[in-house]
Amino acid sequence: MKEQELLRKLISGNQSAFKELIDEYGSMVFNVCCRMLGNRHESEDITQDVFINAFKSIKKFRSDSKLSTWLYRIAVNHCLNYQSKKKRNRWLSFEFFSATESGNIPEPVSNENLPDILIEKKETEIIIQKAINSLPEQQRVALLLHRYEELSYEEIAKVMECSVSAVESRIFRGKQNLCKKLLPYLNQL
Repeated sequence: MKEQELLRKLISGNQSAFKELIDEYGSMVFNVCCRMLGNRHESEDITQDVFINAFKSIKKFRSDSKLSTWLYRIAVNHCLNYQSKKKRNRWLSFEFFSATESGNIPEPVSNENLPDILIEKKETEIIIQKAINSLPEQQRVALLLHRYEELSYEEIAKVMECSVSAVESRIFRGKQNLCKKLLPYLNQL
């Protein structure tokens, strides 16, 4: 369905359009939440909150960006608010490591089924996620949206409500900081 038609239905209060919105953008929002929160169950809850918020505030959508960009912004804000309420470092907590071991976080896609390769990849992912999480918030969000969601700098600027040059700077600094944090692990990765 075309975005404008869906938007028109949503603004008019069409309840079935809400399901169409979730069908169209649900996995996108869930993926952003998973990347930012690192916990499948929390991400499912936040994803629901994002869509409820979007449905309630759809009349405020100004159409100066794509609907997906607006949903990214809501998702990022919900995740950041959720994280600040928890007031703890999610990647270093016991909850994160036990959730990872129990499979609550999606496994990295691998062509290899050898247990030692899977364990090595999981350990690498944990190291990288810890390093990403330790970045300043603005750098972390910009990197996640660019690297994992494959948004353009212009789209990230709209989501983060800043200039394209600010996005470029945040991504550049984020990559530099990430390299510094991962340098000690170079021989292990």
